[in-house]
Amino acid sequence: MIVAIVGAGAAGMAAAIAASEDPKVQVLLLERQSRVGRKLQATGNGRCNLSNQNAIDSGYHGDQKDFWKYAIEQFPPEKTLAWFRRLGLFTVTEQSGRVYPYSDQANSVVDVLRFALERANIQLVTDFEVSKIRKEQDTFILSSRDRTLNADRVIVACGGLAGTKLGGTMSGYKLLRSFGHKCTKLRPALVQLKTSWNGVSALKGVRANCHAAIYHDGQLHSESNGEIQFTDFGLSGPVMFEISRDACAVPGTWECRLDFLPDMDADALQEELIQRKHSARTTDDLLTGVLHNRLGRVLTQAAGVRGRFPLHEMMDSQIHDVCMMVKDFRVELKEPLGMDAAQVTAGGMVTEEFDCMTMQSRLVPGLYACGEVLDVDGDCGGYNLQWAWSSGRLAGVCAGKEET
Repeated sequence: MIVAIVGAGAAGMAAAIAASEDPKVQVLLLERQSRVGRKLQATGNGRCNLSNQNAIDSGYHGDQKDFWKYAIEQFPPEKTLAWFRRLGLFTVTEQSGRVYPYSDQANSVVDVLRFALERANIQLVTDFEVSKIRKEQDTFILSSRDRTLNADRVIVACGGLAGTKLGGTMSGYKLLRSFGHKCTKLRPALVQLKTSWNGVSALKGVRANCHAAIYHDGQLHSESNGEIQFTDFGLSGPVMFEISRDACAVPGTWECRLDFLPDMDADALQEELIQRKHSARTTDDLLTGVLHNRLGRVLTQAAGVRGRFPLHEMMDSQIHDVCMMVKDFRVELKEPLGMDAAQVTAGGMVTEEFDCMTMQSRLVPGLYACGEVLDVDGDCGGYNLQWAWSSGRLAGVCAGKEET
């Protein structure tokens, strides 16, 4: 039995290790780049948020609502972390449920997986881009530019289109389409959002904890608490990734409303700031000690308070306006930044055409798919990598069995 796996990312490596547990199975792991796990190595700003303890309950999206559930139940976060521990990886779980390697380095995750691939029945072939797969009777023939390989089973684990600079590709979608499978519309998820506010560039690099809410035509669309980061183009950071999935997906007015002090109400903040009128500070210092200095100055100016003049000259109405900027700062959103900047692809191969209990195609016996190439994407915080481990392992175990 030969199982060929197309793609040596998170899902592909999990599938290869799972399939190889049966010594009678020969695994061909085919990677178009020169090394395995390149996108994995860059996740979480190099920290690799590899799972989330809450992934067993919810946090996944796709046209077929519960397609993800069986794979996650079979290989939940608890079993995933035990598996990684057997591979030699130490992990730490934060209070939020996010799981990171104890080393705080994504390299550690890639390395233990790379070592696990060093088995007698796994052949890793890098710089092998599968351009075509065809099936002749019970044999799959996989072709690259200058080479052809045969297999009894094929698992497509090419990942999604997101993060094209790190290896995001359309190849998995194209290969599965060649067998008659359909694909949903693809769009970026876990991505920063562009804004039309001209002042955003002045805050480039500034981070702030806040409550963020996205409104579409005046109606609440999504909201989250956490860290936001300002960029050249708009708004980024975990809290924006959390609520970016469907932002600007349909026509209309999209707006982000930020509360930079969600744990303090406006009246209490106003009382605090009025007390500062008795100091010798200037208006530029009104929010010093409350927010990042640069953010405080920008919000004060946005409230119409211009120039550096003594705080004791400020009217209470002006302080009220500054409080409103802190508690309800509004910027119009234009669009997500794009697939290059996205961490995950929303959409993918139509999951109704695959068996959720095996990851096998319902159209082509012996053909499997797992990971991001399918129409399953998760929330920010380790959900997508958990899906990769769970779906990859399920596909690998099932593809390695004799019956299809």
